[in-house]
Amino acid sequence: MTKPKLIVPKHIWDSKQAEKEKKELEKIPTPTGWRLVLFPLKLNSKTKSGLYLTDDTIAESQMTTNICKVLKCGSDAYKDKNRYPNGPWCKEGDWVLITSYAGSRIKIEDGELRIVNEDEIIATVDDPRDILPRNLL
Repeated sequence: MTKPKLIVPKHIWDSKQAEKEKKELEKIPTPTGWRLVLFPLKLNSKTKSGLYLTDDTIAESQMTTNICKVLKCGSDAYKDKNRYPNGPWCKEGDWVLITSYAGSRIKIEDGELRIVNEDEIIATVDDPRDILPRNLL
């Protein structure tokens, strides 16, 4: 089955070369207001015990995972001193926990991104490997 081609008017997109030159982080949408863009943890294709995971298993685990890395924060995230008197709950680069199906999903080449509200962060995690089942490491 062939992949459908995206038809983009020339005045919107001049060439595919410009897209390739963009850095990966520049391709991530900028969240508005109090939202955060997260990248869910993606499993390796092979478990510690040597079992190979199917692409479907990896994709499903990324969709249902609650461990994410904060990629970008909206301009108003954690700015309300009344709601967050102790400061932000997390910052860009932190690993965080959210509920399994929280946020809006955006499909990307390497899986998906999630856009969540600032108050959907449940906890921060120093190292996600600390809370993953041992057989997945």
